[in-house]
Amino acid sequence: MLAGGEGRRLLPLTAERAKPAVPIGGRYRLIDFVLSNLVNSGLLKIKVLTQYKSDSLNTHIARGWRLPAMLDFYVEVVPAQQRLGKEWFRGSADAMFQSLNIITDEDPDLVAVFGGDHVYKMDVNQMVDWHLDREAEVTVAAIPVPVAEAHAFGVLAVSEEGEILSFDEKPKQPREIPGRPGWALASMGNYLFNTGPLCEELARDQEGDESNHDFGRNILPAMVASRRRAFAYDFSRNEIPGMLERERGYWRDVGTVEAYWQANMDLIAVDPVLDLYNPRWPIRTYTPPLPPAKFVFADQERMGIATDSLVSEGCIISGGRIDRSVLSPGVRINSFAHVEESILMDGVDVGRHARVRRAIVDKGVHIPPGMEIGFDPEEDRRHGFTVSDEGIIVVEKEADLSKRTSVFVSEGVETQQ
Repeated sequence: MLAGGEGRRLLPLTAERAKPAVPIGGRYRLIDFVLSNLVNSGLLKIKVLTQYKSDSLNTHIARGWRLPAMLDFYVEVVPAQQRLGKEWFRGSADAMFQSLNIITDEDPDLVAVFGGDHVYKMDVNQMVDWHLDREAEVTVAAIPVPVAEAHAFGVLAVSEEGEILSFDEKPKQPREIPGRPGWALASMGNYLFNTGPLCEELARDQEGDESNHDFGRNILPAMVASRRRAFAYDFSRNEIPGMLERERGYWRDVGTVEAYWQANMDLIAVDPVLDLYNPRWPIRTYTPPLPPAKFVFADQERMGIATDSLVSEGCIISGGRIDRSVLSPGVRINSFAHVEESILMDGVDVGRHARVRRAIVDKGVHIPPGMEIGFDPEEDRRHGFTVSDEGIIVVEKEADLSKRTSVFVSEGVETQQ
């Protein structure tokens, strides 16, 4: 699993953590979805290649992903080791090449190379069967996306049998799917390789000085050009036990603030397109030892209430209200506060009479009483918050907001700071 990326488009959420470690859905990390897919599929020997600000990711995996060593199963973190020289990983393919010992030690027939930062559910065995049935050397999981979004992905052209005819990484003018105008076939960043061809292509990629050492930019285009047996696997065909039809083909690359916010909003819909409550395909994670969520006060004037929301363990909704929001563990919503369409990460404290709308508030932030976030973009920018093109506000991790507001509200009486 490739989990060393910076995730620059997701700043400031990735300023202090690797992208796969970004929290999502309240109690999960992005990497949990991919690890759960592999484990639920019975693939139980997993190496996670890390590099960028990986401490929280390492800790999460060490505490939450312990498979039975007695059966020789594992989820193990592999940091950049400079095994081949004094250089860190220069790209996804270079990360694999510098870590080839983890493949040669196991001597597998097939190697699954998956990204660690996408949200979806997938039975990987069905992709393996497709790969074996076609005697492929490499198989790429693919899904149709709107042409307007396809410039952010690898775009494939395939034959009627699914053989890959071309692979263009992040093209300026993505090729449309024949007979389906407005749509392009995008790579999901999930690949299956026969071990021999993978090692050969990784070694050949090291020979040129002009390579980006990247799977999408170099390895896959080279394999297609050299007529390796390369096939695309149609992810929309994939089925998991207990899957609802509306979930078919659901996949999100949460590469931007808007995409991350929308992926969280997808989880709280009345009929979510990704169901977290399917016991036959659980999304697994590390669970801290926290008490159940608590809702207090039933007065006419103040009432702890949550509607259309996900509320994690350890949260206290103390006389405030949340609507269409996602709360991570240990969040507190104080009396008369109102939070809507927002994502609050671990330990966020929302003061009395504060209002938060369409915001992502990172870990450990205390929002002072009476403060408003998400109602005036210019005011939010003056406070130093990130404001996305679509108006999503991001408050950075452990930001000190005590000096960023001039009006506080206490017991219903406004006072100037």
